[in-house]
Amino acid sequence: MTSKSKPTYAEAVAELEGIIKKLQNNEYEIDELQKCTARSLELLKFCKAKLFETDEELQKILNELNE
Repeated sequence: MTSKSKPTYAEAVAELEGIIKKLQNNEYEIDELQKCTARSLELLKFCKAKLFETDEELQKILNELNE
């Protein structure tokens, strides 16, 4: 998966978990840290937006059921 393509939520979480694991195991070279931090931020923003979008959709459905 490239940073240009839109991952699914599950793919984004899996990639974040992989980054965290590598960070915990000191597998990144110092030169890679900036790139991995930027990618992590990108993935976190995507996941947050997806969660808010899903929450809004669920609220609309629940409101329709209550009408």
